[in-house]
Amino acid sequence: MQHELSVLALIRGKERFVFVYDDESLHELIDAFRVQAADPNVNLSWYDAAVLAERARQQAGDARTQTNYPSKR
Repeated sequence: MQHELSVLALIRGKERFVFVYDDESLHELIDAFRVQAADPNVNLSWYDAAVLAERARQQAGDARTQTNYPSKR
């Protein structure tokens, strides 16, 4: 069984938010967005967190779709 990782990044000016996760940690990833958005010491807004969460859900859906179709080799 292949274990795949996904990468999600937000780059804004000199700031870099990079998240590496697998399908099983999607809920923890979304929780991490919430925690960082609530932290006044982290420059991640609630809007940023919502956009990142939506993109993570899309990536998870895309990954599920790709695994349902056999490779065209």
